[in-house]
Amino acid sequence: MMRFLLVMLFVGSGLTLVGQDPQFSQYYQAPLYLNPGFTGITPQQRVVFNHRVQWPNLPQAFSTFAASYDIFVDELRSGFGILATTDRMGSAGWRTTTVGLLYSYKVKLSEKIVFSPGLYFGYGTNGLDRTKLRLGDGLQYERPGQPYSSADFDQFKISQQSYFDFGAGFLFYSRVWWLGASFQHMNEPNLSILNDVSRLPMKTAIHGGVKIPLHGTSMRRSTSSPDYLTPSAIFRMQGPSFSQFDLGVNYHIDPVSVGLWYRGKPWSKTVINSPYQDALVLTLGLYFKNLNIGYSYDFTVSELQTSTGGSHEISVVYEFVSRPARRNVKKKYKLIPCPTFNSKEGFWN
Repeated sequence: MMRFLLVMLFVGSGLTLVGQDPQFSQYYQAPLYLNPGFTGITPQQRVVFNHRVQWPNLPQAFSTFAASYDIFVDELRSGFGILATTDRMGSAGWRTTTVGLLYSYKVKLSEKIVFSPGLYFGYGTNGLDRTKLRLGDGLQYERPGQPYSSADFDQFKISQQSYFDFGAGFLFYSRVWWLGASFQHMNEPNLSILNDVSRLPMKTAIHGGVKIPLHGTSMRRSTSSPDYLTPSAIFRMQGPSFSQFDLGVNYHIDPVSVGLWYRGKPWSKTVINSPYQDALVLTLGLYFKNLNIGYSYDFTVSELQTSTGGSHEISVVYEFVSRPARRNVKKKYKLIPCPTFNSKEGFWN
């Protein structure tokens, strides 16, 4: 019985935590993680790094890394990308690592609107880090004569689990607005590390935004410091028990932006019959011609309040062109740039 409780303590809590994907407050700065339809929406090439530390006041904070690279090939009207993520949680070192390939195709619906469907194919591993487990003398769960050891733990056949993953998404966009949806884990991969079945539910994300110039500023007019707003929203749901709504706005005077975002579901009630609130997010950004740097902090407003230490997040996006576009590419097949959270001379104007 003690061995059974020990396994349930480490493994059961781990499976509960991985029942939903890690998330980024700056979801617009993690485009490939959000939706494969964003693949290749760049002048030519893009590299993105994201890092999030959630609840740093806990003994073992949740830590998530993501890195991606994508390129738009105008001759093929297609975007190609690669995305790698790793997520670590808990004192037992539960880690999930994934690597995936992404593809999108660009369809020009009109002179101002582009449709971009995309696909994701990934491979992942997850499980406990055995070097982090304190067994034997470390835990002192003793039976008559001796404590439990790693050999006892081994008989439960706990191991790393590998799996294939599949997702899809689509995006409609113009120079000033975007609307899309993504569907991840469509095959609901098995994450069980006990040679059992524990499916990762499919995640659906619906998102959109718009770019609003202020004080009569025109996005098509050359200006050194336009000011504008970029309100955006996203609704995510995964499995029967998890859903989340984010809404916010960034104010820009290039190259600086500040933003305030809300995360929660005010139309839902918690177990103590209060509105479901999660966090208020403050964002700061620097947006240069080819480089975007963002920082955000989540102020917890749920029942956890400030005891967890909130969450810190950093993002870096670098876009670059390695070669000029071929002159024989037909103009109607050229990409209309999707809105980002900055204004670039010669790109928007």
